[in-house]
Amino acid sequence: MRSIVAGFMLVLLISGSALAQLEDKVADRLWESATALDELVKGKDAGIPKDLLKDADCVAVIPDAKKGALGFGGHYGRGAVSCRKDEGKGPFGSPSMITLGGGSFGFQIGGESVDLVMLFMTPDSMRSLLKDKITLGGDVAATAGPVGRNASAETNGTLHAEILSYAKSKGLFAGISLKGSTLRPDIQANESLYGKKVDAKELLADGKIAVPQDAAKFINALTKASAE
Repeated sequence: MRSIVAGFMLVLLISGSALAQLEDKVADRLWESATALDELVKGKDAGIPKDLLKDADCVAVIPDAKKGALGFGGHYGRGAVSCRKDEGKGPFGSPSMITLGGGSFGFQIGGESVDLVMLFMTPDSMRSLLKDKITLGGDVAATAGPVGRNASAETNGTLHAEILSYAKSKGLFAGISLKGSTLRPDIQANESLYGKKVDAKELLADGKIAVPQDAAKFINALTKASAE
C-alpha cells in the first residue's frame, strides 16, 4: 500500500514539475515575442511601416524560428498572436499561443534562426486564425511585407494580401515569404497560460478573457508599436 501511495506522490511531483517548466517556457516565449516586436519596429528606415501596424487586425510574433528543425530543410517556431477587439477597431486582446511549421523559406536574410512578425490585414485573415490549422498562401493570401517606416502597402504585390510577413536576423531586416507554412494554435501552451482549456475563438474573437500577467509585456509592446 505504501509503495502505491509513494508511486502516486511521485507521479504528482513529476507532473507538477513538468507543468511549472511549461509555464516558465510560455512566459519566456511571450517575453521574447515582445522583445522581438520592439526590435522589429525600432528601425528608423527599415522598420515595419507605421500605417500597416495601425491597420492590422491581428499581429503574430514568432521569436527565434529555427531553420531545419523539421529535419528536411524546414522551419519551426512558437510564438503568440493577438487580435484587436470590436471587429478590429478596439485595443489588442488576450493572446493565443501558436506554432509555425512548413517547408524551407530560404532564410534569405541569413542566419540559422529569425524573428518573424505577421500582420493580419483583413477580417477574413483574422477569422482564419480560429481554425485548427491554416496554410499561408493557401487558405489565406500571404506575401512579404513592404519595408520602410513610411512604405505603403498599395503595390501590386501587397495590395490584395491578407497577411504581410517580416523577418529579422543578425541585425538584417526584410519582408519574407512564408508561403506553404502552417499556423496552428498551441493548445497545451494556452492551457498553461490561462489555467484552463480555452479555444482561439474565446481569445481572438470574443475578447472577453482578461490578459494574464505573463502576457502583459507582449500586449503593451503591440499597443505601443501600433500607436507610434
